[in-house]
Amino acid sequence: MIYQTSMATPIGDLVIQSNETAVVSVSFQSEASTALFPAAIMVSGKTMPAVLQQAVEELREYFSGQRKAFTVPLYMEGTEFRMKAWKALQAIPYGEVRSYQQQAEAIGNRKATRAIGGANHNNRISIIVPCHRVIGKNSKLVGFGGGLERKQWLLDHELKWK
Repeated sequence: MIYQTSMATPIGDLVIQSNETAVVSVSFQSEASTALFPAAIMVSGKTMPAVLQQAVEELREYFSGQRKAFTVPLYMEGTEFRMKAWKALQAIPYGEVRSYQQQAEAIGNRKATRAIGGANHNNRISIIVPCHRVIGKNSKLVGFGGGLERKQWLLDHELKWK
């Protein structure tokens, strides 16, 4: 069973989905990927599973500058390569950025820059799995499902609270 709730943030509403034990999706309301599990049961307040309540609380803390690392359990499904890429995303420290090349090197495959971009694009747990911390060559902002304006806001937010 998949549960869903939404929360307002300074950069738009988030849709958060979980099963009973882990978060499976965090996306902006405006993203097409919001419907990862379109038949999810809408919940709020005390009807939310504990893991969904934890995700909302941790995201609130993140947006208020009080949280730099997430502890909520996550459930991610993907190829071995994608799982490595997503783990490398989670290793990027708060307030720092890496290039796609650096992320490829972090998983031991420096020629996989394009594949890293594809894996990041398929990350279903935005913000918590921080694909916004990956930038292009020459420090250019590229590739964020929530939009480059949101990516810039998230990076600026983290620098402010670092």
